[in-house]
Amino acid sequence: MTPFPDIADTLHWPRVHTIGVDGMLVCFSDRLDEAANRAALAFRKALEDADLQGVLETSTSLASVYLRFDLRMTDHAAMRAALDALLHEDDWYMATLPTGRTLWHVPAVFGTELAPQLDEAAAMAGLSPDQAISALCAEPLRVQAIGFAPGQPYLGQLPPEWDIPRQTGLTPQVPEGALAVAIRQMVLFSVSTPTGWRHVGQTALPLFRPDQPEPFTLRPGDDVQFVAVTREEFENIRRNDTLGGATSQMAD
Repeated sequence: MTPFPDIADTLHWPRVHTIGVDGMLVCFSDRLDEAANRAALAFRKALEDADLQGVLETSTSLASVYLRFDLRMTDHAAMRAALDALLHEDDWYMATLPTGRTLWHVPAVFGTELAPQLDEAAAMAGLSPDQAISALCAEPLRVQAIGFAPGQPYLGQLPPEWDIPRQTGLTPQVPEGALAVAIRQMVLFSVSTPTGWRHVGQTALPLFRPDQPEPFTLRPGDDVQFVAVTREEFENIRRNDTLGGATSQMAD
């Protein structure tokens, strides 16, 4: 069995890279697409189920899996061999998504002064504002990764017309719960922050709850479908529902 090539080989995927003194990164692509994200999610679950000796933690990014291991229990060569063997067990790009995922329905108000860049983003996508709202709420979007801030999801992928660039400048501040769009993805902000992504919607969903046993509301692999509500409905939800009106069920 030939090991998967390392970073020097630009023709083959996946690749296993050494990260620091006690980490490895299994990369399924150098760009985001559905297959690479599916592979990362499925492989991480298989890695956790395999319970390889010495593995201390795992995490996923958009198209890769990171693992940290204990050098007192294993070494780089043994870990690399174990990863190569696991990679050969399946076509991870076609693998079934892990079970236990959740489908969330999340109310959002689009446009208004709460989300002032809807019209601009819609125009860049070649859509009217109403068409843009319908498109953004049409299908569930996968939580492709959690990152940048605690509990913050990157959601996608949107159809090709939403391959719009980030802004060249920064919006000084968007609030917690802001829903922003760029490069065929949506970001749901878990904290108030500056951003170069266009602010098109606003939710009241709390994404980081440090007082809870599971502090992150969403997990990689979950699905999120946005439900358009009026400004009045949104304000009522924000006042009266600690989960921002979100409901959940087991994903298929």
